[in-house]
Amino acid sequence: MPDDVTGRLRLRPLITAAAARLAESGVASPLPDAENLAAHVLGVDRMRLALHPMIEADEAARFGQLIERRATRIPLQHLTGTAVMGEIDLAVGPGVFVPRPETELLFAWALAYLETLGHAHAPIVVDLCTGTGALALAIAHARPDAVVHAVELDPDAMIWTRRNAEARAADGDTPVTLHAADVTDPALLTELTGRVDLVVANPPYIPEAAVLDPEVADHDPQRALFGGPDGLDVIRAMTPNIARLLRPGGATAVEHDDTNGAGVAALVTAAGLAEVTEHPDLAGRPRFVTAHSPSDR
Repeated sequence: MPDDVTGRLRLRPLITAAAARLAESGVASPLPDAENLAAHVLGVDRMRLALHPMIEADEAARFGQLIERRATRIPLQHLTGTAVMGEIDLAVGPGVFVPRPETELLFAWALAYLETLGHAHAPIVVDLCTGTGALALAIAHARPDAVVHAVELDPDAMIWTRRNAEARAADGDTPVTLHAADVTDPALLTELTGRVDLVVANPPYIPEAAVLDPEVADHDPQRALFGGPDGLDVIRAMTPNIARLLRPGGATAVEHDDTNGAGVAALVTAAGLAEVTEHPDLAGRPRFVTAHSPSDR
């Protein structure tokens, strides 16, 4: 029944009930997801929900429908149509890997590294396995002086890459150059050999035998997830390209499965890179490796 004479309903009890429904269905973050969906329906930021204590009946119905879809383990980002990286929103949906919050740590490291270079020259950045364009576009937004290249092989994912790149350019960000190419191809971006300041990568890295949540297993593209039996097939094959592309003193950051920190560190070391460092995520699990090209090579 309506909670006031205008037919509106109190929002917080609806969110509480929705969170309970999502918890029953096995969703890992039921309350945040319920709040995010409510904010999506209302067209407001989640942090401002307290300013909207009432919801129209038709909005409540739409909210309920979204909760039922989320309860079937459709990813939250597929329901809202967006994911976040840094200060930008990215369009996401079926056919492209949904950027994860963990990658924000790699992004923050990348920006900090670029800051050490100063602003005397335009840094050249390459994002391998760009997917939605998350890292490339977030870096271009944060560093408009950067010359950013983004590489993606999957044509379905590239549809989303182009859509996001066009949207960011239309919003005033420095355009990113897109390449439909294989990151393991020895001829990749040969025109940039020895010139790149920073290479970032969030490649397929999950071992084939891993058991995944339905949101991932049923909705993220398999090609974007799995990196062979040990999860290192793509990283192993693209590491020589990273070493070739970097200028002397340039750096790389590569995300990996939480079982493979030492394995990725060994691969970049074998490729001739130095100052190799393993970085944990906020839960303390190995998440990405950074390394530098020797300045005297």
